[in-house]
Amino acid sequence: MRPTAWQSRRRVCFVALLLTLAILCAPACNKTKTASASSEAPATQQAAQQQPAALQLNAEPAGSALHVDSARAWQYTKEIFAIGPRWDGSKGQEKLGQYLHKKFANDMVEEDAFQADTPAGKLPVRNIVVKFPGTKDGVIVLGSHIDTNYTLRNTSYAGANDGSSSTALLLAIADQLRGKKLEGYSVWLAFLDGEEAVEHWSATDSLYGSRHLAAQWQQDGTLAKVRAFLLADMIAVDNVDVLRDENSTPWLQDVVYQAATRLGYQSHFYGRTSAIEDDHLPFHERNVPVADLIDMPYGYNDVYHHTTEDTLDKLSPKSLQITGDVILESIRLLNANADHLPIPTGNQPAGK
Repeated sequence: MRPTAWQSRRRVCFVALLLTLAILCAPACNKTKTASASSEAPATQQAAQQQPAALQLNAEPAGSALHVDSARAWQYTKEIFAIGPRWDGSKGQEKLGQYLHKKFANDMVEEDAFQADTPAGKLPVRNIVVKFPGTKDGVIVLGSHIDTNYTLRNTSYAGANDGSSSTALLLAIADQLRGKKLEGYSVWLAFLDGEEAVEHWSATDSLYGSRHLAAQWQQDGTLAKVRAFLLADMIAVDNVDVLRDENSTPWLQDVVYQAATRLGYQSHFYGRTSAIEDDHLPFHERNVPVADLIDMPYGYNDVYHHTTEDTLDKLSPKSLQITGDVILESIRLLNANADHLPIPTGNQPAGK
């Protein structure tokens, strides 16, 4: 994943600096602070408390909230990280595919395998989609990328946070969906390959799997059934702080924020804003409602991102819990308020 330009990554840090400076101002400078917020609260918490969801979903979801098992999510993260590098064409890529097929042996699984044209020649890419049927016409897609960087193929880089954690989270979410009658939309898990650039990030050298899957779903009519696409990426860092992405659909981000608020996790969401390029873009470009749940920068000045320092010791099972629970609650809100949500235009490129 990348900001829309490398400068926008620095903008994240700049925005964070501005927020910090605002907190250090005299109390009169912070006129929009909520009454319940402490003047010593973190900048991200104050910013989040100032951003109530613009789209209020008033219908109460049926049944109890679902929660991921953070211990199992953490175990999955360790198992995926232990596979090692998973760049396209590697033994690790093949092993991860086998790992996922084994985990979903009793579920409905489809594979979208193809040869991608890349700066390094043709490379094998394989998206794996797992389907949990619902009772309502329509689909909510949860996504994660499964690959690591081709440019780091000669190192030990295995992406603990960047790729392993979000893939593990989808496995933990599947544990909560499996064996249940889903009263609402079907939920599909999209394990997307080829997200990372092979040489240099660009519109053609990145997002190989998601671009292929979105185009295929547009062609066969599947895309018109997708009511929401929730992408998770880099969400296990300790004290997760999900930014508000300018390339996501505002009303769907409002749903996510409302879900976080219902669970008491709102301080972990939307304290910062930036424009992120990630696997949601090919769907966003076809007018599918999308929300990218991502925490960037990774470490001070993004120091751990795409380095061999992206290791398990930087991560927290609690962050997996927070992100997973918010995704599950977002699904419940979408189902309960399905008749009041904006109607997706779907299946057509933006502007047409």
